Amino acid sequence: FTSAMMQSLTSARYHQGRWKPFSVTRPPTRSLNVLARSGNEKQAKPSSSKSPRGNSLKGNSQKGKVPSETTATVAARIAAEVVASPLFYVVAGAAAIWLVSSTGEGSATILIAAALPITALTALSKSSLGEQVASALAERLPELEADASALRKAHAAARQDSEWYGPERRRLPGALGSAPHLQGLVAGDSGFDPLGLGIDPAKYARYYEAELLHARWAMLGAIGCVVPEALALRGVELGEPVWWKVGAAKLQGDLTFNWGGIEGFRIAGKQGIGIIAACQVVLMGGPEYARYVGIKSLEPVGVFLPGEQNYPGGAPFDPLGYAGKPEEYVDQAVKEIKNGRLAMVAMLGFFAQAAVTRQGPVQNLLDFLDDPAHNNLFARLASGGSQ
Repeated sequence: FTSAMMQSLTSARYHQGRWKPFSVTRPPTRSLNVLARSGNEKQAKPSSSKSPRGNSLKGNSQKGKVPSETTATVAARIAAEVVASPLFYVVAGAAAIWLVSSTGEGSATILIAAALPITALTALSKSSLGEQVASALAERLPELEADASALRKAHAAARQDSEWYGPERRRLPGALGSAPHLQGLVAGDSGFDPLGLGIDPAKYARYYEAELLHARWAMLGAIGCVVPEALALRGVELGEPVWWKVGAAKLQGDLTFNWGGIEGFRIAGKQGIGIIAACQVVLMGGPEYARYVGIKSLEPVGVFLPGEQNYPGGAPFDPLGYAGKPEEYVDQAVKEIKNGRLAMVAMLGFFAQAAVTRQGPVQNLLDFLDDPAHNNLFARLASGGSQ
């Protein structure tokens, strides 16, 4: 997922043996690291393509204990990795629902449950145990960074061998894929840039990060628009299943939202818009700040992320270990951005359909299948958008 995403804590930097707060100023060249490093790696292919792709890529430096770590620091580091993982929020959501429902769904309990992950990570980073965890990570950083560097080289070699990267990559036909400033350094580069938005490398890096972020959100959003409506058509009571009507329904009436239509399966679904918005700010404020700061934002709690800004990797963001399989990893990156672009187009279609038909996407699909000759874009335009 994105991600987007679900990890955070008070950001810090390591200086003279202690972790200290970062400046809130965003490093101006942060987003350029991936493109600059990718360009250099494509010019210098490793002498042996097999060596960086071997078993050493899986790494063993994060497994088990190192001599400087105690049982407490190991436990704290593992707990931080768990809390930082997007999968944790799926499991913890059920626990939070139980906690909230058992205490009467009060506003204070809801906000405490929403703030608990970021609060726990921040408290760990500022505790004496957190300092021990950070110090242990600092001792292991040279080894971890060497493994990460070897992994990046393996990814660069895999990109050279892939049909989706480099000057000889697959492009759009003709002039559509002929932008000379695009060199195939990132996933999904098909040579298409008619407006020249990628000529400036700094802007290109920012645009690519923004595209990837929106693509990930669009994939989540598209599912969130379709599934509730599909469940409602199968008889599941959801209150208001049509995505664009939910906010208005909540504002205009005493509507309760239950996840999946399961009675009582909610956190803030019984509350007003203000509490729901506050939960969103608490849940996403920390992760967004961590994303803004950069890939080292979890190091104060002993979590080293071996990847790059857009693909952090490590146990929290790569639980299936795709990064250790370079060929599969680079192909998955292409599949992600392609599906994400399709999802962004789908969301645009959902917006347009809602504005014209005043219905949800699932009902629009059923209407089209029932009478495709009259329920389509061209028929709507010909009739001036009338029902």
